[in-house]
This record gives sequence, structure tokens and C-alpha cells, in this order.
Amino acid sequence: MNSLVICLIICLLTMASYVWGKIPMGLTAMLSMAAFVLTGCLDPNTALGYFGNSNGVMMLSMFVVAAGFNRTQFVKKCAASVNKIAKGSLMMVMLGYVLITALLAQFIQSSVIVFGIMAPMMIASCEELKISPSKTLFPLAIVSISTISALPLGSGATQFAELNGYLEANAYTDFTVALTDPMKARLPMLIVVMIYCIFFATKLAPDAPVVKASGLEARKDNQKPLPAFQERAGYIIFILTTVALIFQPQLKIATWVICLTGALLMILFGVLSEREAIASINWPMAFLFVGALSMGGALTETGAGEVVGNVLANFANTISNPYIIGFVFFIVPFLLTQVMMNRTVMIIFIPIAILACKAMGANPVGIIILVQAACLSSFMTPMATPAVPMCMASGGYNLASLMKQSLIPAAILCIVSVGWIMTVFPMY
Repeated sequence: MNSLVICLIICLLTMASYVWGKIPMGLTAMLSMAAFVLTGCLDPNTALGYFGNSNGVMMLSMFVVAAGFNRTQFVKKCAASVNKIAKGSLMMVMLGYVLITALLAQFIQSSVIVFGIMAPMMIASCEELKISPSKTLFPLAIVSISTISALPLGSGATQFAELNGYLEANAYTDFTVALTDPMKARLPMLIVVMIYCIFFATKLAPDAPVVKASGLEARKDNQKPLPAFQERAGYIIFILTTVALIFQPQLKIATWVICLTGALLMILFGVLSEREAIASINWPMAFLFVGALSMGGALTETGAGEVVGNVLANFANTISNPYIIGFVFFIVPFLLTQVMMNRTVMIIFIPIAILACKAMGANPVGIIILVQAACLSSFMTPMATPAVPMCMASGGYNLASLMKQSLIPAAILCIVSVGWIMTVFPMY
């Protein structure tokens, strides 16, 4: 039995355990990692390196930064102001938070950071409305994930250059991606996602946490208020961390360094005690994230992604309908990025899409943007992106409730993306 088959069996058993729910997800993730290493599907040093992954450090740091913000009265005042403007309407509250989240996602190219910034205020607003945050946090996460870099602002302004780099690397320069092409392709998807999350997503969300929520829970009313200095320090640190993340490209400081610095300052200035900071981190979800990285790493090392990609390219060459080709190039990366890091899937599938189009003499612009859009829409499983485990921890979701909320927006994204992009960017 070769390593590819063994890897796929371990992946299936891991997913089955997540669905079964009898073994804690964090434990399942660690058992899965151990199995990949012991069977030779994953290099031990690579597996060890996942514990220091920059995205993981960002996620853990944002737990602490958000917890420090929650300890202040400022977050409650912000939430009260939002609710006052919304006049107590959940729909209007969602409108405000969705718009702000989508705007923030254009300047910060990390869904876990965007979600970590917005979630504390959303939780406080839910407390004001006397509803469970589980009604709103996953819709907020969907917006945080699927609208990243959709407009040519901040990090989105570099998307066209990255895609042109792929075209040059694969010697197919007959076509180029313009600055506004990614926006033109993804704008309808952004609008539809926002409309869905404002008006419909909360209806499918659970009325109460399915499992115990932790990590970003709101400040308890029986907690003693912070002294004036620590109160001011808490929201100043949070605001400065957010501003630094927005201007990260100009500052040339790694995002994980900014997040970690913000977390350490929360402790240094006494906003959180060391014990409170440690307690604010959802460690099972951290282990789940490390396990997810190991699954993606094993699939990459055993060549599973490339095997699927080559099958996809061969299939595309046998059909002539561009919408079917577009659907296949969207749905396969979309599904793979639920268990592999989106950057890895893009690195594998964009070159394959270019080579397939080159063989057919077709325009690859629409297809490669479609692959990119699929990879940036990974929210169906906790392995998809660090924002999902963070959302699960704070919203009290299990895998079943996550999947229930994911199916409709995933179908909408697929239909809108394929239909629009393949029409606006025809292959022939």
C-alpha cells in the first residue's frame, strides 16, 4: 500500500471522527498527526514546525488581544452605540457589522485577524440584544473569509500582479490580468455573500451554543471593572494593534509579530493577568488547527493534490462547455481547500489551470480567478482556515452545526462565481 493511499485512509478516518463527535476534535487532530508521521506520510520535522506556524501564532494571539478588549467597558459602549443606531434590530446590527467586516477585509489579508477584531463587538452587541452570539458569529466568519482582497484596495491591489506572475512562470503570456479584473470577477460574489449573511444566515444559525463556547466570550458582569489606567490601555492597545495590521505592508512587520506584541502588551499593562491570558486561549481549537496543517501537509507531500489536479486537467481537455469546465475548476479546489491550506491549493491548481487552458488555446484569466475565488472561500470545516476554529470556539459550534450553516452559502458562491466569471471572462 503506497503512501498516497495510506494518507487518504487517514484523512477519511479523521473526517469520520470529526463527524462522529465522540472523540474531542483536538485529540482527533493530534492522533491524525501522529498517524501521518508514523506511517511516513509526513516528515516529523515538518509536523513539529506546525506548532510554530505563523497563522497559529496569529490565532492564539488574537484570542488574547480580543479577551483584553473584552475586559474593558469600551467594547460594551461600542456595542451599545451600534444597537442604538440599529434600534434593536438584529438585521440592522448584522448590516453594520457585515459592512465594516467586508471593508476591513480589504486592508487586512488575514481572515483570522479580521474575525478576531470584529467578534468581541459582535458578542457584546448580542448580549445587549439578549441573544446568543451563536446566531451571528458564523455569518460574521463567512464575511471575514470570503470577502478578503475582493477589491483593489490594500492587499487586493496586488492580486493581479500575483496572477500575472503565474502566467509568466508557465510561459502563457498571450493573456494578462488587469488591476480591476479580480474585483470585476469577485464583486457579485461579495455582494451576494453580504446580502445572505445580513438577511438569511442567522435563520440557520443555532439559537444557543451546541457545545461550550470559549475563547472570545464576552466580559462577565460580575467581573470587577478595570482601573482607569488599565481600561484605557486595553482599548488603546486593541486600536493600535488594528491600525498596525491595516498598515502592515507599509510597516513591513510580520502580522504574527503585530498580533503577538498586542497580546503581550495586554498582559504587560495589566489588562489581563497571565492566568486570564492563558485561559482566554482555546487550546483544543489550537490543536485542531495544528492537526489541520498536518493533514494538508500530508496531502501535499504524498502528491494527492497534484494527482487530483492532473485528473482535473485531463477531464477539462475532454469537454468543450466552458461553464462545466469552470464549475469543475471551482468545486474541486473549493473542496480541497477545506482540508488543505488555501495557499497550497492555489499553488497547485492555478498552474494546472493555466496549462490546461494553454493546451486548449483558451483564455485562462477567468479560470485562474475562479480557482483563486474558490480557495478564498474555505469556511465549511475547521481545517479550512484558522478563522473557522476561532469562530467555532467563540460561537460554540460543532462540525454538524458548522456544515448545516455552510451548505447554502457554499452553493450560492459556486453558482454565482461560475455563472458570472465564465460569462464576463469567456474562455474563447
